Amino acid sequence: METLEAKENKIKSIETKSVSGSQAVLDALITEGVTTVFGYPGGAIMPIYDALFDYSEVLQHILVRHEQGAIHAAQGLARVTGETGVVFATSGPGATNLVTGLADAMIDSTPLVCITGQVFAHLLGTDAFQETDIINITSPITKWNFQVTDANEIPEVLAKAFYIAKSGRPGPVVIDITKNAQMQLFEYKGYKSCEFIRSFRVKPVVRPEYIQQAAQLINEAKKPMVVFGQGVLLANAEKEFLAFIEKAGLPAAWTIMGMSAIPTNHPLGVGMVGMHGNYAPNVLTNQCDVLIAVGMRFDDRVTGRLDMYAKQAKIIHLDIDPAEIDKNVKTTVPVWGDCKETLPLLTNLLEPNSHKEWLEEFKSKEKQEQETLIQSELFPQDGELTMGEVIQAINEITNGDAIIVTDVGQHQMVACRYSKQNISRSNITSGGLGTMGFALPAAIGAKFGAPNRQVIAVMGDGGAQMNIQELGTIMQYQPAVKILILNNSFLGMVRQWQELFHQKRYSFTDIQSPDFVQVAKGYGIDGQKVVSRNELKQALQTFLTSEKAYLLEVKVAKEDNVFPMVPQGKGVSEIVLSKDEILK
Repeated sequence: METLEAKENKIKSIETKSVSGSQAVLDALITEGVTTVFGYPGGAIMPIYDALFDYSEVLQHILVRHEQGAIHAAQGLARVTGETGVVFATSGPGATNLVTGLADAMIDSTPLVCITGQVFAHLLGTDAFQETDIINITSPITKWNFQVTDANEIPEVLAKAFYIAKSGRPGPVVIDITKNAQMQLFEYKGYKSCEFIRSFRVKPVVRPEYIQQAAQLINEAKKPMVVFGQGVLLANAEKEFLAFIEKAGLPAAWTIMGMSAIPTNHPLGVGMVGMHGNYAPNVLTNQCDVLIAVGMRFDDRVTGRLDMYAKQAKIIHLDIDPAEIDKNVKTTVPVWGDCKETLPLLTNLLEPNSHKEWLEEFKSKEKQEQETLIQSELFPQDGELTMGEVIQAINEITNGDAIIVTDVGQHQMVACRYSKQNISRSNITSGGLGTMGFALPAAIGAKFGAPNRQVIAVMGDGGAQMNIQELGTIMQYQPAVKILILNNSFLGMVRQWQELFHQKRYSFTDIQSPDFVQVAKGYGIDGQKVVSRNELKQALQTFLTSEKAYLLEVKVAKEDNVFPMVPQGKGVSEIVLSKDEILK
């Protein structure tokens, strides 16, 4: 890799002369500290790729096999590092192939800067070859987008792009650059990072009176409960959050996106809320007297029926985005602001407490879930392999130190329910959009973002085939991603709903798959298939200790279900532990 001095000299060398728009783009990335870009070249972005040829020692470009793979990989990198992911794509189909990833990043608050090529400015609006109006297409699913037609705009526009993507509540930005602007020479005056945009408020003003009101409610509470989301991670407020819950002895449950903000075995951690979350926090949501929401948005998968959600409780909502306050759940006290700032202010006003009797209620219900469900899921004595026992076996080997990247479906819920995680930013999943095909490219990005950590992509046989072409990216660049396919020969989550709510009318959910191990071998990736319990632990040892990428396919029970479950149209306290409770 190039030395820092060489990088600085390269930057200085282009600050003193006319440069092309493409060179200005790359200089912006270098100045912003970007080291890895995911992309796929094409006609309209070719000038940037031509310039990139001279920057290959400064910027690592990962050639994916599909633009959707590029943006999910950039998401994976952003989620494990907290940095802004960067993507290159050409115009037309290259740009439109980013749409799913943009929507995913928008709803999951992932900072991205996506740079797309566009046809020459004089051809805009003429239906030129590979011309698509990507600005209007992506307006609803980006935090900001902008089309550049003059190279002089590039430095300021890209500075704004990085600032907007990362500041406040993060999100994706698209910068569409016409081909003439990429090629145009202009007098370059250097790149200056953006620190302020007029009329753009990064975060709301913290109001001391609301901090005081919230503290009073918590101090007076007999049965307080915290539900925290990804906002804790995005704010880098893990230490502040721990200090908050530990001082007042507050039981804390996480959303699927908040997982790993505290160690999953923390004494005050009471599990995951939501449709397939843990029994105790779901039921006791409707028994607490004060509910403190931190960096979460009261998504429908968390709340169930809103008219039955925590109606007995006073609600305190800490969030950086004022639009989330009162959007779904009426708040008693809104605490606007960055929780890295607001949590210490609140903690300072809290009285030390332990709430031992209240915590015992969580433990009692946790024991009920353990005896009714978890023991048989994680430690079955006979029958077919379960997804839960595979995840438990991984926990025993990794000690909860691995990054788990999940796709979408039953395996996702099982992995998020049972994975042990000790390190922040270890749970990477598609939360709000629920994008099948997310895991494989996101795991590639995560591995580039955290090369010294174990990265395990967990997916089902359906999602595995949606971006399976990214095995080619692994073949070319050799990230040691571990690929676990839990194969039940079904689109499992849809099948579960068909069984429980559609009289077992399995309409087009029985899916046939290739021999995944042979497919992986075609890409030069070693693999193994497990069909019996006595093979599992040794196979996982081989899988996890391999110095290279490895694919492990595990055949699991074909018609197994994920429980607990909050049935559609029910309240969170109506969560059930078995299908018998639904079918009776």
